[in-house]
Amino acid sequence: MSGKEEDMIAYCGLYCNDCPNHKGEIADLARDLRKKLRETKFERTAVALAPVFKEYADYDRCYATLGAMVRMRCGRGCRNGGGNPGCKIRSCAVKKGLDGCWECGDFESCVKFAFLKTVHGDACQLNLRRLAKKGKAAFVEGKRDW
Repeated sequence: MSGKEEDMIAYCGLYCNDCPNHKGEIADLARDLRKKLRETKFERTAVALAPVFKEYADYDRCYATLGAMVRMRCGRGCRNGGGNPGCKIRSCAVKKGLDGCWECGDFESCVKFAFLKTVHGDACQLNLRRLAKKGKAAFVEGKRDW
């Protein structure tokens, strides 16, 4: 395993290479859809269809949301300045001199993970347990939760 792969293990236990924002998949799809919508002048279609299909009245918001998705591209992992610049998990681990939260005895009950639960559920804790038990090399090569 290369050091580069290890660098993609976030302090919280997520693996940045598994992230659709890091991969750029959603950003690319959103970019391509916006391009096709512009090429076909779909805003005109939306105006015409809005009286029949009420959802088309929100076309401008949909197009703007796709624009936000295009900007959700993170080319760097957490350890290399990617992700949330104000991440309290990263700040805490760095302050404590930890390689990751798996080295902290409090990760199971740490309240700093609450904001990740909405998207990731218990993935961080599951991954942190794997990291603590098997180490980084096995984690990168094995099963991971997202």
